Amino acid sequence: MRETLGDSAAAAGHVVAADYFRSYSVVGLLALVGVLFVAVAFGAGRLLRPVVPTPEKLLTYECGVDPVGEGWAHTQVRYYVYAFLYVIFAVDSVFLFPWATVFAAPGYGAATLVEMFVFLGFLAVGLLYAYKKGVLAWT
Repeated sequence: MRETLGDSAAAAGHVVAADYFRSYSVVGLLALVGVLFVAVAFGAGRLLRPVVPTPEKLLTYECGVDPVGEGWAHTQVRYYVYAFLYVIFAVDSVFLFPWATVFAAPGYGAATLVEMFVFLGFLAVGLLYAYKKGVLAWT
């Protein structure tokens, strides 16, 4: 009796493991199909494109500007700061939507409200810091 219980438990374990690895095999197969699709697309492009090199085609080209002068250019940092602040507040909005659905569920009201005010407090301190440093002033 004891051996049959052990055998049935081992068989059940093999069934669960087989289902577990079968789900990963589907993901692996899908990844393989994706890699093959990209490889076939690049291979077809290489075989079908015309190759006619000319001196004009071999010049460095970027955004329609002729490559004259040095390659060093100064970039305004404030554009990156605005992009970074946008990303911060976009992430904030991504967190607000699930919070609103959890907040509406019974039994989660006070705890989630406090957690969200702590989260928004951190964001407000960061925004206040950026404002005090003059980052938000467009000059």
